[in-house]
Amino acid sequence: MPFSRGKKPKLSKLTKLCDKGSENQEDGPQVKRSTSPLQGAPKKRTAFIDISNCFLTLQFDADEDSVQRKIEISNPIKKRVPVKKAQKKTSVAAKNEANLKKSASVCSEVESEDLQVEVSLVPKAPLPPHLLPPNIPLEFDIDLDSSNDSSQIPEYAKDIFDYLKGREEKFELHDYMESQPSLNQSMRAILVDWLVEVQENFELNHETLYLAVKMTDHYLAVAEASRESLQLIGSTAMLLACKFEERLPPCIDDFLYICDDAYKRSQLIDMEMKILKALNFDISIPVPYRFLRRYAKCVNAGMDTLTLARFVCELSLLEMQFVPVRASLLASACLLIALVTKDLGGWNPCLQFHTGYSAEDLSPVARKLQHMLSCTPDCKLATVRSKYSHKVFFEVALIPTVSLQKLEMFLK
Repeated sequence: MPFSRGKKPKLSKLTKLCDKGSENQEDGPQVKRSTSPLQGAPKKRTAFIDISNCFLTLQFDADEDSVQRKIEISNPIKKRVPVKKAQKKTSVAAKNEANLKKSASVCSEVESEDLQVEVSLVPKAPLPPHLLPPNIPLEFDIDLDSSNDSSQIPEYAKDIFDYLKGREEKFELHDYMESQPSLNQSMRAILVDWLVEVQENFELNHETLYLAVKMTDHYLAVAEASRESLQLIGSTAMLLACKFEERLPPCIDDFLYICDDAYKRSQLIDMEMKILKALNFDISIPVPYRFLRRYAKCVNAGMDTLTLARFVCELSLLEMQFVPVRASLLASACLLIALVTKDLGGWNPCLQFHTGYSAEDLSPVARKLQHMLSCTPDCKLATVRSKYSHKVFFEVALIPTVSLQKLEMFLK
């Protein structure tokens, strides 16, 4: 039977017993040496026989030097004496070395204390600005309640959103419809309305929807597209957004299916590379949905107020006039519309501190949002309104729109 690799083969019980008896067995003088050992087993040899052989050697050898030499060779007890003495000698040497090490460590500690005293006299260099904690007044510290929640990362929350706000300059857009001879604003609105439906059917995150719309706009701003390829661009942008935001993103076949098999797999993969090259493979685009959730903490807004602001913000995705608006500015204006509609006040100092915008900065975008809400909705673009008319979203789409006169009171 072959042995397993890496393990030593186990010896038989017979071999083990014979090996132990050769060194450790202590039998009496009545024990006889076996005359016929088993085949393959070593001959039994005990310490008693070694001692008796030693005494026999002493009787027949008259030379003391030779007797002494034979005793040292044949007697196993004599072998252990010099080993013990050597151990004692080594232990004393080890103790001496340990004492020397202790004395050296004490000297080093004394020297280190002297150095610490000298270093403490030297003034410390100030920390660079990026390592200093954020200077947030106590009345504006919205992360104070979540200081024990590591998932909220209160130490870096403000720095993260300041960084995202700084990245908005890299992703500024303009009205690109003039450079698209085959497209118009209504076609884009139909595409965004379809993407909202895809997000709802696949139960994707809202950040995925906003990112897909942003990538679609960035690609159309630099590349000319035909009317037939518009749905391919939108579905490919949604696929990329799913890969970036979702934990379990849908596969390519799912997006080919929702396009009613109008495109091939190779076409979608080619469009994916085109969008990535147009964005220089940088798809970490700031979206208003993230800013909206952050700014709502400044006023402790409830879920109904936050959902109303989300409805206004998601409805603005259909409008081409809001494409050049920064994400943080759009989120602030949507939150202001929700606060005024719910009679929760206007723009307070805490919101101005965290957003960096005053009420006057929000007034142009807020007026456009109020006009959008008050206009008669298009029956072809009813996905967003029907979505937020559900009880899950507090039926915020059914709330009457705030009047322009009331809004103007909070924009001054």
